[in-house]
Amino acid sequence: MTDPFALTDETLQAILQDQVEDAIANQLVWHYLGYRQVDGQWDTTLVVSHWREEYPTPPDFIDSRPATVKLTRSIPKEDKQLLKEELKFGGYKVDELVPRKTRRATMVNWLLSYRKQHPA
Repeated sequence: MTDPFALTDETLQAILQDQVEDAIANQLVWHYLGYRQVDGQWDTTLVVSHWREEYPTPPDFIDSRPATVKLTRSIPKEDKQLLKEELKFGGYKVDELVPRKTRRATMVNWLLSYRKQHPA
């Protein structure tokens, strides 16, 4: 059985191309931020304090600009270009620049940075 939280290039491309439901994309980020659901409650034991304090329950990154801004700021400077470097992502066309898609790109860039910092 494949790991539903595996950060494969295929999964990350699918998020960028809007082929993965918003809920699934959010769940990936939540998982790697450390959020776990136990008996219907959110366990934040693994979540770093600055996330846990501001977001005791995981935010909807597609819907929340402030949460996405925080996610963007948490990407190290040296990892800001991973979308281009690892996925060869050239960006969206002007008519595609809508918050939903740009937030997905931020999520994928954060996941790429996480994957780089935590090799399997």
